Amino acid sequence: MAEIVCLGEALIDFVAAESGVSVGEASGFLRAPGGAPANVAVGVARMGRSSAFLGKVGDDPFGRFLESTFASAGVDTGGMVFDPVHRTGLAFVSLAANGERDFCFFRNPSADMTYAPAELDRARIQAGRIFHYGSITLIDQPAQTTTLAAIETARAAGLLLSYDPNLRPPLWPSLAEARTRILETVSYADVVKLNEEELVFLMTADDNFPVESVSTEECRTLAQNFQRQYHPRLLAVTRGPKGSHVRWGEDNSLDAPGLPVKAVDTTGAGDGFVAALLCGLLEHGLAQSGALVDPSRDLLTQIMTQANAVGALTTTRKGAIPALPTREEVAAFRIAQTAL
Repeated sequence: MAEIVCLGEALIDFVAAESGVSVGEASGFLRAPGGAPANVAVGVARMGRSSAFLGKVGDDPFGRFLESTFASAGVDTGGMVFDPVHRTGLAFVSLAANGERDFCFFRNPSADMTYAPAELDRARIQAGRIFHYGSITLIDQPAQTTTLAAIETARAAGLLLSYDPNLRPPLWPSLAEARTRILETVSYADVVKLNEEELVFLMTADDNFPVESVSTEECRTLAQNFQRQYHPRLLAVTRGPKGSHVRWGEDNSLDAPGLPVKAVDTTGAGDGFVAALLCGLLEHGLAQSGALVDPSRDLLTQIMTQANAVGALTTTRKGAIPALPTREEVAAFRIAQTAL
């Protein structure tokens, strides 16, 4: 059975063929398998650890394409469910010149929204070491109940819990509801990953998203306030080219610098980061029987630098899963970085 079990949505991203245009202006699209928890599962497998993906897709060509893509990457897909009625979700993604994204979703409803508790593969969760989830399957019923049941199953089985909300405003009834639901479910997790925009959104009363970038000092303060209020054992905040900030234990923190690359598409960068972070926790013996062992500063610096490298590399190709690097590619990239 898999060490890292990921539960959530799987969908097809159609990425605009050219940058700097809207979805409606794009001349064509590149089909790319995606969905944040699924991306993490593939990222884990590419980094050489065992992973499983639990979720529901349509029993249609896109759903079967997702299954074969995950399986060919080494992900255990035995817990996937195929819906004969509802279709696999689709997302059309346009890219600005700097690689940032705009989304247009087709889910009315999509199969992942109908994921029911009776369809949950609890045995696969119970056999794992880390359980990773997101917030998209917490939006609609019955997927919300199923996700909460999976969380409880993982906690009872003594797994370490990892949460990346992966905020997508168009999918929520309102931003206020998104903030409330995400913060309600943060307390379940031992490890929480946010990007800088999500951190600012969750910790302020500003209902605009995306939010303005903040200074390093402001990011540190918001992260400290988040950790003190919601008590994750480890909070990682990704900051794009600026790298990442992490807090752990009672009041420890560090900043890991970004690695320079030419960004083509930032889709999946955060998921690659999460995959590398979770693999690092396993490889260094920090995930033990539902508890996170406090690392040394040097060890966590190593883990965060590796995670930053995976995230950076993921931005250099279009799509999420097609861009997630292997362990060998990351090693070569880091060697090239040290030579600069």
